[in-house]
Amino acid sequence: MRPDALSPQAVILAGGLGTRMRPRTERTPKFLLPVAGRPFGAWLLDRLAAAGFGEAVLCVGHLGEAVRAAMGDRFAGLPLRYADDGPELLGTAGALRRALPHLAPVFLMTYGDSYLPFDYLAPLRDLDAHPGALGTMAVYRNEGRLDASNTAVSGDLVARYEKRRADAPPDPALDHIDYGATALRREVVEALPADTPLGFDAVQRDLAARGRLRALPVAARFYEVGSERGLRDLEAALGAPAAAEERG
Repeated sequence: MRPDALSPQAVILAGGLGTRMRPRTERTPKFLLPVAGRPFGAWLLDRLAAAGFGEAVLCVGHLGEAVRAAMGDRFAGLPLRYADDGPELLGTAGALRRALPHLAPVFLMTYGDSYLPFDYLAPLRDLDAHPGALGTMAVYRNEGRLDASNTAVSGDLVARYEKRRADAPPDPALDHIDYGATALRREVVEALPADTPLGFDAVQRDLAARGRLRALPVAARFYEVGSERGLRDLEAALGAPAAAEERG
């Protein structure tokens, strides 16, 4: 096994403004929103630590100092590093580019408002098994139910990715959705322009068009705290006995 596989790295995009959750997020970043009696980030970091990750890099921006103060340099035994957007928010891909000095050769990227009831290491194992791919994205067959579907899958590849608004007309070809966890090779981030605002959807779209983005189907629905409905759904799930067994 390669040395970097012995201590897998998670990179958490936690710098967004959280506009859909205002006024909650005017003074509290989404990563720290209270969920079932704890900051959301505590739930996420617990899952990553239990999964076996060796460290987490938090890409912060809006109210980033609050995240540092709350989480510190280690949480649940998981060492934490921080990469700050700086004075200008850089978007999800721009934040990854800013974090380049901290990135492992292969890492798992996830969102700081997503809680995923699956094996977080699975995308990394899939990418490791397919050296010709540049990324493996977990996908969920959503068919427009939980949010606007944005992904077309063909075999074991993401055939097309298109970020869409929730009120966009349905596209039958886009029957899956980005689950919120993607294994990436560092070289993908190295190729991005430095200090340039850019969304990660541009990276997903490019990798899919080049046939270099694998699809990893996941059966369980995702949860998120980027909307009031999402937060309520997650609190209900965390309070259920099944969720407690899964976390244990």
